[in-house]
Amino acid sequence: MTRGDKASLRLTLGLGVATLLAYGLALKLPFVVCVMAVLVLCKPGPPMPLVKGIVTAVVLAGLIAAGVLMVPLLEHYALAGVLLTGVVLHAVFRAGQRGGGALTALLVISFAMMPVAGVAEQSLIAVLSVTLAVGLGVGTLVSALSSALFPDPPLQQARAPAQPTAAISANWIALRGTIIVMPVFVLALTNPSFYLAAIMKTATLAQQAGEAQAGAASRELVGSTLMGAFIGMLVWTGLSLWPSLWMLALWLMAAALWTGSAMFGVRRTRFRPSFWSNALVTALILLGPAIEDSASGKSVLEGSVMRVCLFVGVAFYASATVWVLERWRGRAQRLASRPEVSAK
Repeated sequence: MTRGDKASLRLTLGLGVATLLAYGLALKLPFVVCVMAVLVLCKPGPPMPLVKGIVTAVVLAGLIAAGVLMVPLLEHYALAGVLLTGVVLHAVFRAGQRGGGALTALLVISFAMMPVAGVAEQSLIAVLSVTLAVGLGVGTLVSALSSALFPDPPLQQARAPAQPTAAISANWIALRGTIIVMPVFVLALTNPSFYLAAIMKTATLAQQAGEAQAGAASRELVGSTLMGAFIGMLVWTGLSLWPSLWMLALWLMAAALWTGSAMFGVRRTRFRPSFWSNALVTALILLGPAIEDSASGKSVLEGSVMRVCLFVGVAFYASATVWVLERWRGRAQRLASRPEVSAK
């Protein structure tokens, strides 16, 4: 098997295990466990070592639990709390330019979701910290076990070391990601139960927008969102034929295998790996609340349509933000270079 084959199977198995654990143990917000596992398993490069993954999960759970300190600030000094959250997110995005990858997305989701969950109900912070840590632990465990049993062959050619991103470019990308996340964060404070899933979607979009070019941002961000809605619809249709935990795990594993084959180069497509990883995450974020709506007797169709429209709207906003900011930056650079040209 090639590296792509093993990575695709690793993603498929990991999502299946995460689904069985999260839904089988009836954890709060089980789809969050699945999303965390997928983010870890989609990480390019060698898998995270098991010990490092466990330590990271424990540290992450502690940082998330500390998010309860933001709740009084947001409740009594809303403007200061929002500004502080923006500064923290900018710092996380900025640090992620050094190669944070999946960890950056995890931290953005955590720091954006925790204050919102705490404003709704402070006990949710402890629940979400455990949920996120379980998802990270499942992804790390599956990655480490599969790599130990089926190690990847050595690389034929050594890769050139990644060049560090210039400071001005890293700051710009971090600012772009922060501007994408913050409006949805503020909206979520007004209605946490409705916008909680949207925060996860926006965090992944902001991470994806940091890698997308301005010209391809609309196709990348909006297209992956629509693809995720399509995958979610197919999985829901298959699940409705025989609703059970095992069928849910099998359908999600099939979705992971199909998207993973394109993500890791087994199946050639014209889209980048980030397109397919975002599509799979979107499908999970749409399916989780739909399953909860069905269990509580709410209208699944109405809730799903509202979420899809919200996610597509957020994707359009993210792509428009990238286009406007990049155009403004290009114009500022041209104006700054004119005196030098005329001096010559």
